[in-house]
Amino acid sequence: MDLKVLVIDDEPGLLQMLQVVLGRAGYGVTTVTSAREGLAILSRNHFDLCLCDLRMPGMDGMGFLAGLKTSGISMTVIVMSAYGSGDDAIAAMKSGAYDYINKPFQSEEILLTLRKAVEREQLRRENSELRSKVSRQSGAGPVIARAEAMRRVVAVATRIAAFRSTVLITGESGTGKEVIAKLIHEGSDRSRRPFVAVNCGAIPEGLMESEFFGHVKGAFTDAVGNKQGLIESAGGGTLFLDEVGELPSVLQVKILRFLQESEIRRVGDTRPVKVDVRVIAATSRDLEQEIGRGNFREDLYYRLNVVPIKIPPLRVRLEDIPVLADHFLRKIHERTSCQAATFSPEAMRALIAYSWPGNVRELENMVERVAVMCDAEIVPVDALPDAIRPGACGCAPSASMPLQGLSLKVNQRELEILLITRALEATGGNRTHAARILEMSHRALLYKLKEYGLGKID
Repeated sequence: MDLKVLVIDDEPGLLQMLQVVLGRAGYGVTTVTSAREGLAILSRNHFDLCLCDLRMPGMDGMGFLAGLKTSGISMTVIVMSAYGSGDDAIAAMKSGAYDYINKPFQSEEILLTLRKAVEREQLRRENSELRSKVSRQSGAGPVIARAEAMRRVVAVATRIAAFRSTVLITGESGTGKEVIAKLIHEGSDRSRRPFVAVNCGAIPEGLMESEFFGHVKGAFTDAVGNKQGLIESAGGGTLFLDEVGELPSVLQVKILRFLQESEIRRVGDTRPVKVDVRVIAATSRDLEQEIGRGNFREDLYYRLNVVPIKIPPLRVRLEDIPVLADHFLRKIHERTSCQAATFSPEAMRALIAYSWPGNVRELENMVERVAVMCDAEIVPVDALPDAIRPGACGCAPSASMPLQGLSLKVNQRELEILLITRALEATGGNRTHAARILEMSHRALLYKLKEYGLGKID
């Protein structure tokens, strides 16, 4: 069965009985004697189900359920009590419990309750996966990928989501590395657990070890209490190390040990703590160059680079630009009172012709700025920033050609010339690669080049 159950009760005899009964039924059982201890172990380990006594000294079962909400931990909890009443059951259910069982109970009774909970969880997960599948098929969802290169990225991310393998996502700043990391997390069995994103370049070096690994009271002058680190806070879920190339060498050693041993040691503590965390790292740097310069550990690089994913820049994802621009504009239009609802054909041609050095992030910021400032429902080309308007940034001559009305058929020639020119520029004149970007055969591209007189054809 391979399902993990956490049992919380202050009665040692009951804990021993449940350890035997559930163990024989194929469950992996962990027992603790207090609700606080239960919350602590759930913060760093994943369990499928939890059995918790309702009345215990100190924090009771209701306090435990409240603690789960505060900690952002979502799981199936069955409460137990020898002092059961209808009011207790209703209160526990309202606080997030799945079911309620009265003590004393027979072995078959608790096993039946657990089986029902497992079936409910499996049904919930199947429904979630079905919704996700339907969403992807309908073109909805967080990742917009029309370009072949980006569709390959999404396919790899979707395929590896079910595994625990460490992933290294590379790409220029603003290409959407965190979006792909979240896609992997949401597609995994860790999706109900935390996704903790850390910008490794944003934490002061002197605070890094404490932030990542936590500390115990008295570890240093300002350590007035115990603190859980970012790694522990991702327990059972995913830790996203953004800009991992910014890690200082001292911390690289500690991160490597954590990846090798699946355990950490808080600052000032003598005991290691086991953690169950999947790591996804990302960087805009060339880590192989950084290794050559002595700035990044080679052994850490190979530990992170188990599954590499390289996100292409937006300038070689021409098919994605119109869809992304409309998507961002629609989002802003829906949540604000701005008038802008779509781009004019001339404006869209200018967006396609621009090189987007800031990638998707630059596009999104530009769309929001334009939407806020534009008073018309259709965004004209004149509403775009100066750097993007035709003739302002060295764009292809075809980018400034006037449109002949709004007919796509009439303007097809100009649009095709623009897209082909941009694809050839993006690939350094590589016609085979350009054909892939344009999603057309190499022969069809050669025909178009000849038809439009775009360069010498061999």
